[in-house]
Amino acid sequence: MIVDADEAVLASGWTSDVRALALLTPATARLTGQPKHRGQLGLPSKALQSYVDGDLTAIDDVPVRQHSGEFLNHAWEVLRKVPAGAPVTYTEFAARAGRPAAVRAAAMACARNAAALFVPCHRVLRLDGTLGGFRWGLPVKRWLLDHEAI
Repeated sequence: MIVDADEAVLASGWTSDVRALALLTPATARLTGQPKHRGQLGLPSKALQSYVDGDLTAIDDVPVRQHSGEFLNHAWEVLRKVPAGAPVTYTEFAARAGRPAAVRAAAMACARNAAALFVPCHRVLRLDGTLGGFRWGLPVKRWLLDHEAI
């Protein structure tokens, strides 16, 4: 996980390669020099642990900073409102984002999301209910959805 000085998540995912994770952030937020590994990253770390321990809403109020165009920024905010245990389809996500015909753009918003888990793109499924894609692998997406279905 990469956080800024205000404890806002810039990027997160299921990897130990901080440099690869940093490539998901805007160029202005990219790491210079060697990354610093810290065991705890304040509020995001506490929220992550609470989420894993079963408080599925713990990640909801963690600030996230991603920067892109108007649609993507809005779409990521919409994703943050999809509740745990209630996944939506890409079609439903596009409609919630205010562009019902833009299903591919909605899928792109998921694919370009650097702050996985905190912007829960794993909660978006194909129309037939299958998983679709996930940057961190379908087994991770399946685990997250199963964890949230408890």
